[in-house]
Amino acid sequence: MMGNNREFICLSYDLIGNGYFQKLTFVVLIYFSCFAINQVGASIHEYQNQSFFRRSNSFFFHGGSEGLYASKLHVDPDKKPSPEENHLNGKSFIRFKSITFRRPKESAEKKNEMQQKTGLVEAIIVEVKDREKIGGSYLHSAAICCTPDLSKEGSCNVGEVIIHQDPNYPYNPQRIQTFFEGKTEETTMVLQTVEINHTGMYYLYFMFCDPELMGTTISGRTVWRNPEGYLPGKMAPLMTYFGLMSLAYLGLGLVWFLWSVQYWKDIIQLQYHITAVIGLGMCEMALWYFEYANFNATGNRPMGITLWAVTFTAVKKTVSRLLLLVVSMGYGVVRPTLGGVIFKVLLLGLTYFVFSEALGLVENLGNIDDLTGKARLFLVLPVSLLDACFIIWIFSALSQTLEKLQIRRSMAKFALYRKFTNSLAISVLLSIAWLYFNAADPLSELWQRAWIIPAFWNLLAFVLLVVICSLWAPSNNPTRYAYSEETGDELEEEGISLTSSSVLLAGESANKQLERKERRASNADLFRLGEEVEEDKRE
Repeated sequence: MMGNNREFICLSYDLIGNGYFQKLTFVVLIYFSCFAINQVGASIHEYQNQSFFRRSNSFFFHGGSEGLYASKLHVDPDKKPSPEENHLNGKSFIRFKSITFRRPKESAEKKNEMQQKTGLVEAIIVEVKDREKIGGSYLHSAAICCTPDLSKEGSCNVGEVIIHQDPNYPYNPQRIQTFFEGKTEETTMVLQTVEINHTGMYYLYFMFCDPELMGTTISGRTVWRNPEGYLPGKMAPLMTYFGLMSLAYLGLGLVWFLWSVQYWKDIIQLQYHITAVIGLGMCEMALWYFEYANFNATGNRPMGITLWAVTFTAVKKTVSRLLLLVVSMGYGVVRPTLGGVIFKVLLLGLTYFVFSEALGLVENLGNIDDLTGKARLFLVLPVSLLDACFIIWIFSALSQTLEKLQIRRSMAKFALYRKFTNSLAISVLLSIAWLYFNAADPLSELWQRAWIIPAFWNLLAFVLLVVICSLWAPSNNPTRYAYSEETGDELEEEGISLTSSSVLLAGESANKQLERKERRASNADLFRLGEEVEEDKRE
């Protein structure tokens, strides 16, 4: 399981409190393997014969973690719910469905057939702020399970996980016990719904202390729900955000369309690329909105719409970065084509798309809390390195472009690119500052503001796109930033008045030269005529 490393790290926090082508092949395999999936569990966490892992003197399995808001409505035991309501609206809960534990046959055969309780597995629900209440840390012990010595002190029962109960909050952390009976190899957890009455980040662990149960596996699923739907608390605000961003892209697209229609005869190639980025952004935000809306309503993330959303995001990010790069190189402004460098640009873009797509699939086609581990780290590092390559190349190209424009004294284009450079520099500084103020949060204790992190990147990209649209907006004078082979192009708008006067002067000079030639020609004709008359007289 991809999240096992994360599970091990998170439990330690909770319980103690304190080759290029080979990579591409791996990513492609991840991508195409996803087509075999019809839908992916999200707030519905599936367990399929998965194993427990040893930690201290216990064995654990991480069942999930989500930010949950407190229920707005509580169960009325005297009221029979209607099929439509189904006791869901306004409620927040964790529901255990068909949870089955299976122990090894050798372990079952060692037990007495007549004995009722021959093995114990506990489900423990703990809010992250109460993680120190699990284990023996408050007893100055590294043990997670109760030992005979601790049991003598009356602080716990042998064979159970140590939980320090606060008299004011006796149900947090909460444990649910399930026993094996006799020599049975399987036991099923009673169907149970645990209502959430306090807002917080909750972790679910399945644990046992008996070493003879080593090799036990778990199957089944748990359903996690917030009062407004199945979207986890840290993702819920993003649904509204994506809806607003799709409207923002729609508004930008409408303004850009009216601009383009007004000056359709003067559209340059670069402006078509800007149109493509606006369209991709609009589709991306709309797809994410509908994906989140479906997730919120059903608790599942259908393969189709999620894959489309991830793909549009990867394509838009790739095209946006390529647009920034070719603009920085002066494409269409100081150079008509990219020449041989186009292959390097396309290779960088293709590589970025592949890794960005794979990272998006790993993040969005698994359980929502399963966002770390070796597979994700393997993909995050290449994407980060490729982003760094884009940034270095962009600013290097900008420096060369500004130098060329300054040498040619193309002051209008120079001013345009200087504004563009300043905008990029500000965006990079904001990104660095944002990373600094959003340090790692391994336990997701700041889950209520976690949605701001992806929202910031999307908003920053949108603002940068608006800046580019304003700088390269369609107009009736496209030559102010269009490439021209004539040297007069280097004079830009400053030379327009001079150009008209120079044309008049050139015209007058040409007329004078023509008159001189005509006079010379007429004089030559008269001279020849005089010679002919003299010859006739001699004869």
